[in-house]
Amino acid sequence: MKFRFVFYLVFFSSILSAQVDFGVKLGVNTFGSNNSMASLKIIDPQDMQEYNFSIRETQFGYHAGIFARFNIKKFSIQPEIIYNSDNVDFSLKDSNNMNVINTIGNESYQSIDIPLLLGLKFGKLRILGGAVGHMFLNSASDLSKEVFYDSLHEKFDLGWQAGLSFDLWKLTVDIKYEGNLNKFGSHIVLFGEEVAFSKNENRMLASIGFRF
Repeated sequence: MKFRFVFYLVFFSSILSAQVDFGVKLGVNTFGSNNSMASLKIIDPQDMQEYNFSIRETQFGYHAGIFARFNIKKFSIQPEIIYNSDNVDFSLKDSNNMNVINTIGNESYQSIDIPLLLGLKFGKLRILGGAVGHMFLNSASDLSKEVFYDSLHEKFDLGWQAGLSFDLWKLTVDIKYEGNLNKFGSHIVLFGEEVAFSKNENRMLASIGFRF
């Protein structure tokens, strides 16, 4: 109990004595290449017809938000609140090439991302890593007009981020990799069955920020 009290006292004392920067950031993001062209075999239970459901292309999305950076010598704690938008092109085709279904549709997703990143500084370069939470806001899909399609998004899920940050004057440039606990496409329901690709969701994010 005493050790825990001392730990919290030292921790919050360090936070209060830290140099604090606030800033805004804007950037682009895209889902990782290991999901590009991934595909699944789907069976319609009504007629036992087999279809191929695949990721045709992962498009670039964007993100924008605010961050704070608590600098304690070479270390930093960086919480962020980021609005994020992604979009992906999916394809659903008849595996027997009978052209019963041959659909290509775009889906877009919007969320509020809340990373909490720890940093270690080497000159102007900073190594970042930490957890990120995703609060689902909205989605839109060209496939929603199809009777065989539905979506079930989780309201909140978790992941992690790691990457590099470079400071120049009041500018900061971040390049990060993000991994998530959910599998890619886990929100999609086809012919009444939930589907998901074998790879977990992952993204690359690049942003430029301005520190006040």
